[in-house]
Amino acid sequence: MNVMKMMKQAQELQAKAAKLQTELAARHYEAEAAGGQIKAVATGEGQLVSLKIDPALVKEGEAEMLEDLIVTAVREAIDKGKSDAQKELGKLMPAGLGGLPGF
Repeated sequence: MNVMKMMKQAQELQAKAAKLQTELAARHYEAEAAGGQIKAVATGEGQLVSLKIDPALVKEGEAEMLEDLIVTAVREAIDKGKSDAQKELGKLMPAGLGGLPGF
């Protein structure tokens, strides 16, 4: 394989990866906690965009439990986005290359 062909393939791969990363950043991932009473939505970039709390959870003296449940839902939504990004970017890698730094 000549060097020019390899460089062209690397550039194509880099362009595909950049496009995919943009698409992944625009995706939304939802996760729930407390049996669906708390719902968090995060982008593929790990930004929280929505949080819904069932009013039945908001009782005096239960703020600490509610805070823990919210953190759980948010972390799960962000983890889903990261996992999806790794899976999608992994599809771009030619077999046998393993991982390339930055991908």
